Amino acid sequence: MTALSAISSEEREALAEAVRDLLQRRGDPTTVRAAIATTGRVDASLWQTLCTEIGVAALPIPEEHGGAGASWAETAAVLEELGAALSPVPAFGSAVLAVGAVLLAGDDEASSRLLPGLASGERVGAVCWAGVRGWNTPGVHADAGLLSGTAHYVVDAETADTLLVLASGPGEHVTLHEVAADAEGVSVSPMPVMDPTRSLSSVRFDEVASSVIPAPGDLATRLRSLGWALLSAEQVGGAQRALDLTVDYTKSRKQFGRTIGSFQALKHRMADMYVLVETARSISRAAVHALATDDPEADALALAAHVYCSDAYRSVTGEAIQLHGGIGITWEHDIQLYFKRAQATSQLLGAPHTAVAEVAARLR
Repeated sequence: MTALSAISSEEREALAEAVRDLLQRRGDPTTVRAAIATTGRVDASLWQTLCTEIGVAALPIPEEHGGAGASWAETAAVLEELGAALSPVPAFGSAVLAVGAVLLAGDDEASSRLLPGLASGERVGAVCWAGVRGWNTPGVHADAGLLSGTAHYVVDAETADTLLVLASGPGEHVTLHEVAADAEGVSVSPMPVMDPTRSLSSVRFDEVASSVIPAPGDLATRLRSLGWALLSAEQVGGAQRALDLTVDYTKSRKQFGRTIGSFQALKHRMADMYVLVETARSISRAAVHALATDDPEADALALAAHVYCSDAYRSVTGEAIQLHGGIGITWEHDIQLYFKRAQATSQLLGAPHTAVAEVAARLR
């Protein structure tokens, strides 16, 4: 993989601008609402364009496996734009979690087989992991290569071609398995969700034959850190857009003969929102940089980003709803979608308070 320093900040901003321009043309709120009402709850056409014209899925994948040989920092720049637009595409589920699982496993044969298709966007991957109580204990058990059980909260499973399963085995050791999404004994059930812009499903396995992918024992821990760090970039993008929508609204809404944005009390509240967004951006980028450079503090920074950015996104969108008034809670207005995304993303891969408690317990 190309060293982080080989990609300049100007090139990274150019990448973000290219994604931003495409989303303005192809991913407006009307398109988003149409996509989430379709089967699979994704905009497949937009995803193919993002992959073929910009190569967003290929960014962290080495060139020898059909990728761009960049780093997770470039993926984070893309996710920030996708989060700002609430784009219903399988970027987080496939280009982060699925690609991340294969890269972290470090198996050459599996990488050669899986990564080219994921890089091109021709195949969509989904990681099956969480049990009914969360991500600490996998919902699927492996016995002699056969998978049984149910993985919950699986991102983008409805449109996935390949399922990568983190399963518990003898002695509760977690192993990584590959299964075709249409394999016999696999059933995917869409879950009702708070955030309609992200597809979640439960995936049941009934003694399904799988291919084991050799992986290190700390795969689950490292994959969760990767997920938290990259998800924080998406949260920053959403928080920034929620702030922008609020500022625009308060410039146009009039009360008592003047725009409400001119009232000092509201200016103070939006200034506080701005501080939260910028602080979250700094923490998120520090976490992503640590991952991209294999910093020993990467896990700790990923946790910090998950905790702070989740709280900041919830706070910013909560304030945005308040400052929009009654219109903010109507289905017709977009700000309520950001509020729902903020609540939902804070729970992905483990709620912040639960994650902090787990780390504290390990340090005792």
